[in-house]
Amino acid sequence: MISYIKGILEDMSPGMVVVDNHGIGYQMMVPMRGESFPKIGQEIKIYTHMHVREDDVSLFGFLSKEEKEAFELLIGVNGIGPKVGLSVLSTLSVYELKMAVISEDVKTISKTPGLGPKGAKKLILELKDKLKAEQSELDKEKLEEAKLQSVKVNENVQEATSGL
Repeated sequence: MISYIKGILEDMSPGMVVVDNHGIGYQMMVPMRGESFPKIGQEIKIYTHMHVREDDVSLFGFLSKEEKEAFELLIGVNGIGPKVGLSVLSTLSVYELKMAVISEDVKTISKTPGLGPKGAKKLILELKDKLKAEQSELDKEKLEEAKLQSVKVNENVQEATSGL
């Protein structure tokens, strides 16, 4: 498994990039959003997902870990393959996708080429609980962080007032 590739961006076209890493050019399919890829000739780090089938080995590349994780969630849905998963991330940002799934917004998700209302409903059904669990974990982490900051503030206040 290749987690990421760091190298020089050699070529770029809609939906595809080639990254040179020590003389080997890795071609990857990427979402076609307006993300800020560096210019050709500049260094880039792309998080990858390798998809292996009996007749094909493909690399899919993402500028962030969050985007890669969203892609892997998408292709985990029965009936959603890597091309449709990439199409979803070309249509919606990770945040827009999560909000659409949590709010059960079939209309927004079905704007994706290759994914109709029926597929959007299935995607929502299979991902909603996973995304809610992920969100509650993030909320717990933020709550713990806020508690720690509150304790530090209280300690600082006590030190300041005891010095008076």
